[in-house]
Amino acid sequence: MPPQRNGRITGSCRFRDAGQAPPPPLKSGATHREAGPLPLEILDDLRRARLDGTELPLGARAFDVLAYLHAHADRVVTKQELLDAVWSGLIVEESNLTVQIAGLRKALGRQAIQTVPGIGYRLTLDAPAALPDTGAAPQVPDIPSLAVLPFTNLTGSADRGYLVDGIVTEITTALSRVSGIFVISSTSSFTYKGRTVDLAEVGRDLGVRYVLEGSIQQAGQRLRIFTQLAEAGTGHTLWQERFDGSTDDIFELQDEVAARVAGALEPKLIWAEAARARAKPTGSLAAYDLCLRALPLIAKLHAPEALSEGLTLIRQALALDAGYIHAHALVCYAHTSSFATRWWTFEQAEAALPNARIVLDSGTDDAFALAYAGHYMAYIGRGYREGLTALQRAAVLNPNSGTVHMLLGWVYNYLNDNEPAITHLERAKRLSPLHPHIGVINCGIGNALFQLGDYARAVTAYEQAMTEYPEFASNQLSLIGVYWALGRTADSARMAEWLRRKVPDMSVSTFKRTRPQHSPEYLELMTEALRANGFPE
Repeated sequence: MPPQRNGRITGSCRFRDAGQAPPPPLKSGATHREAGPLPLEILDDLRRARLDGTELPLGARAFDVLAYLHAHADRVVTKQELLDAVWSGLIVEESNLTVQIAGLRKALGRQAIQTVPGIGYRLTLDAPAALPDTGAAPQVPDIPSLAVLPFTNLTGSADRGYLVDGIVTEITTALSRVSGIFVISSTSSFTYKGRTVDLAEVGRDLGVRYVLEGSIQQAGQRLRIFTQLAEAGTGHTLWQERFDGSTDDIFELQDEVAARVAGALEPKLIWAEAARARAKPTGSLAAYDLCLRALPLIAKLHAPEALSEGLTLIRQALALDAGYIHAHALVCYAHTSSFATRWWTFEQAEAALPNARIVLDSGTDDAFALAYAGHYMAYIGRGYREGLTALQRAAVLNPNSGTVHMLLGWVYNYLNDNEPAITHLERAKRLSPLHPHIGVINCGIGNALFQLGDYARAVTAYEQAMTEYPEFASNQLSLIGVYWALGRTADSARMAEWLRRKVPDMSVSTFKRTRPQHSPEYLELMTEALRANGFPE
């Protein structure tokens, strides 16, 4: 018997793979699938491969990957199957396989190995059908740009292609409603259906920075949908998610997947664009890029220096374009964050009222601008109904935005309309469970539960929010009251000390004057708790 190494028999390139029969042993010089369509020779005894008669310069590990893909070229090979076969007995990172696949594509051609998102790879060596020659490649827009590629049909039935295509179309439509994102129409992206694609080429051909891929599997009435967002130029995965559902109601499933993908991608794309913009030299940035750089600085504050830096960038954007509505809205958002974290006083936060007025009087269809300015108007400007109207319009313009639902839920909180508040805040979590402001969302849920008198559940929500956003002072302020209501006086005092250090001049009258909540029960309980913890009148 030939010597063994790491569980694999050397000399004939056999593989041990649980649940998968190995390819038959070959005679010296024989090739797998000699009568098949692939113009590839695998010389197992010599550990060599030839493509159209030309020998390929492959390392041993790359050869093993290629040999296994070649032996199973009639199907998709999972990543785990390849790892088990090629690195049998060893614990290795998936990146090792990715490196070998990249090397094989370099040797064989970009289209030689198809990636099936969420599943694995298939050796095809197919030549892609050429797109019509339309001249120069389109320019990538300045705003986040995305193409949703046709999903791979792994249902086992070509007749289910309508379902796969329908889900992709619904996702494309939902994403196209997200203001600030440029989405390629499905008529263009569907030209890639049935083809092995190179993401960099897709990005160049369609003029987009990001690509959404996916696959759909079926077992009986159950469907599993896998989606993956990647940067076209680098192939770097930014986000991926799996959805499970039933075919009992196809249309509801399509709507749910589309809404969740759109909701999850919105903050991911914005934050990815912000990171890209921050890498640019400041002197070359246009107003849009300045605002992108500012957003992470003003949205989730951890220090007042970040607020100052963010506002400086926004003012530079307004100097370039004084009528830039989105920049005016970000000024509102910055002042909202400044008071929510208690880095600034309420009076300082009022300075953005003219900016909010500009946005709300502009007639803009920018859902985010309406949301930022509308919430500011309710929170700081005390224009509750005007703010609610702006946010309701934003929700119509962009129904799949976790950010819009978050801010709308908070305005319902202020109006003591707690059931709609919880509905919208839970919707925000459902759409975007990894939202950068998840702590603000959970704090809002806690506030609604507090106002409903459900103090035990409110504490749970507030404490969760504190771990997610420690500087969001609304958590600690409200915990002073809800701990007091539950008789947890020591915990109430601990929160009071935190707030006293953060806001040395905090008083009962300041709380009454600056709180946005209409709830008389909330006001009464908070006033009692603040007095009991020694805050002056």
